[in-house]
Amino acid sequence: MGTTYTLKLDASDLGQVLDGLHSRSEAWHGTAQYLAAGTTPHDGFVIEECDDAEEARAIATDYDRIIEIIEAQRNAQRPSP
Repeated sequence: MGTTYTLKLDASDLGQVLDGLHSRSEAWHGTAQYLAAGTTPHDGFVIEECDDAEEARAIATDYDRIIEIIEAQRNAQRPSP
């Protein structure tokens, strides 16, 4: 892995970042579904540009991995009730 960065965001901004990452993940999962099976998750779904379903799944997996890392770090820092 390359350089590691430490970022500080307030909870609201972090929520916005995660929301955007979830949206991108859903777009790529839906694109993979379309390319593999010919169906879309919902009407009006926009297919992302890529070569095939395998590439779309790989990109979706990258987004899922990033989300998982961020959520784990966020959860580790949450105050105990």
